[in-house]
Amino acid sequence: MAEAGILGANVASLTVRPVRCEERARWRQLMNAHHYLGFRPIVGQSLWYVATCAEQWVALLGWGAAALKCAPRDAWIGWTPALKFHRLHLIANNARFLILPEWHLPNLASRVLALNLQRLSQDWERYYGHPILLVETFVDASRFRGTCYLAAGWKTAAAFASRPELRSWPRCATWPSAGCGWPPPSTSPPRFAFARTINSELCV
Repeated sequence: MAEAGILGANVASLTVRPVRCEERARWRQLMNAHHYLGFRPIVGQSLWYVATCAEQWVALLGWGAAALKCAPRDAWIGWTPALKFHRLHLIANNARFLILPEWHLPNLASRVLALNLQRLSQDWERYYGHPILLVETFVDASRFRGTCYLAAGWKTAAAFASRPELRSWPRCATWPSAGCGWPPPSTSPPRFAFARTINSELCV
C-alpha cells in the first residue's frame, strides 16, 4: 500500500510543517536510523520539520543555531565583527536533511528545501521572537555535491579543508543562496559550504 502511494505521488502535493510534540520520538528514530551522521541534539534554538505527501512522511529537516565562526560566510555577508555579534542569531543552520529511503521522486529534495524556506522565518519568529534572514549548511564533499541546494537557489560559499579542532561541531550546513557549515574532522575530505539569503536586511 505504501509503495502504491509512493508511485502515485507528485512533488506538487508536498507539504512541509513543524514536527508536533508527539512526533518528535519518531523523527529522532528515523533520523538516527537513516542519516549517515545519525541523530544528535541540535545546538541552540532549533526547529524540526517533516515533509509529507498524502499524509506519508517523505523527508525530515532540522535547523539550529548558526556556526559561531565561519570566515567565508562572514566575508560573503560583508559584516564587521561588531555587526556579526548583534546579527548572528538571525542566521539558521540546516544541521540535518534526510529524504526517507523509499522516496525517489524527481526534484524532491530541492522542492522540500524550497517549501521549508517559505515558512522558516515566520515559524522562527513565532517560536523564538525573531526572524531568520539567512540560512547556511555544510555538505560532505566525499558523499554529496550539494545539487539539491543549488537547485533550490543556494550559493556555494566555500570549500573547507580539515579542521580537527572543529570535529565536534555540526557537520552539515548550507544557505539557500549561499551556504556554510562546519569543517570536517582531520580524517574527512573537504566540505562545501552553501548559503542563501531570505531577507536583505542582514547587514543593516
